[in-house]
Amino acid sequence: MNDLQRRRDRVLGPMMTTFYRDPVELVRGEGVWLWDAAGNRYLDAYNNVPHVGHGHPTVVEAVARQMATLNTHSRYLHEGIVAYAERLTATFADGLDTLTLVCTGSEANDIALRIGWAATGKKGIVATDATYHGNTHLVSQLSAGRRPVGGRVDWVRRVPPPGGAVDGAAFAASIGAAIDSLEADGHGFAALILDPFLANEGFPSLPPGALDAAVALVRARGGIVIADEVQPGFGRLGSHFWGHERMGFVPDVVTLGKPMGNGYPVAGVVTRRDLIAAFREGFGYFNTFAATPVAAAAASAVLDVIESEGLQARAEEVGRALRAGLGALDHPRIREVRGAGLFAGVVFDDDGEFTGEVVERMRAAGVLMHYIGPGRNILKIRPPLVFGHEHVDMLVDRLGQVLKEMG
Repeated sequence: MNDLQRRRDRVLGPMMTTFYRDPVELVRGEGVWLWDAAGNRYLDAYNNVPHVGHGHPTVVEAVARQMATLNTHSRYLHEGIVAYAERLTATFADGLDTLTLVCTGSEANDIALRIGWAATGKKGIVATDATYHGNTHLVSQLSAGRRPVGGRVDWVRRVPPPGGAVDGAAFAASIGAAIDSLEADGHGFAALILDPFLANEGFPSLPPGALDAAVALVRARGGIVIADEVQPGFGRLGSHFWGHERMGFVPDVVTLGKPMGNGYPVAGVVTRRDLIAAFREGFGYFNTFAATPVAAAAASAVLDVIESEGLQARAEEVGRALRAGLGALDHPRIREVRGAGLFAGVVFDDDGEFTGEVVERMRAAGVLMHYIGPGRNILKIRPPLVFGHEHVDMLVDRLGQVLKEMG
């Protein structure tokens, strides 16, 4: 352990996780590149916070200009906040026409679940059993990871996600059984929450319409559908701006997070006017550091860059080349290459140890990525949208070398 790690442990406390056996001390980022304190350069094939690239000058300039002009909370009128909300909600289907700005995806999902409570008068929540939606007390009850302090609440049911042997009909049936259980225990049913790309579940390859039966069942049973777009949203999937669009359904609530401000802490909840009215009537809501002029400037600049640089189309084109390159790799442990746009995965025949070693060796080779899925056997590749063909070539070449070395 070096001196910085020791100091970090002392002042930030124990069990503050880091990536990699030998943690990287980053000092600078630009586009798809990151540099460490020793001057080593890394290709960033993992981070979705810098959605339009590390330190994008358009976003930096917009934040700096607005910060130098005015930054205060949303209890004052401000054109920039309203204009951004109008612009963002225009990217959604009719009816999803209100925006509540928050600071994190965790906060967005917390509000979304409470919208479900307020709108239905019921408490029961259904989520998938390998999911992650954040770390507030409420949303931590959904996560597949560490058991919450005090145990799990009895008004959450978790079901296997679709994929593999679980098709759309089986997924809907498991949700129906979960709703029956919630109602039998007196909780009733408020909402289904899921990432429409099922990223943490390992993003299984699903055809459009695979979630239709589940969505129809939820509404028939009086609940609302919450789509967590923190990972798939803002054009990452290439063919569509939003993950739920790609799957062919319209949710009742959409939650947004990490990529929204390219590193500036801004997130949001998009929903119908009647649902947000029920939430505000039931709970009231104010957030000092959300819906500020600077947050709106950062988020609006991200949309500017996506549009002006054609990043959604780029994600589709470059992502197709990425999956083709990964699919051409020859290794007996490769079971499948999957993904959409600039969100790709290599599924290994592995208990997690092999995939973890691939991640470590790729870091040593100058490419940052990670793993995901219930078995931690899926190489997770999710770079900034300014990733290009030359970066694909570098990634595939170095991954091929690593796999050859590992035998």
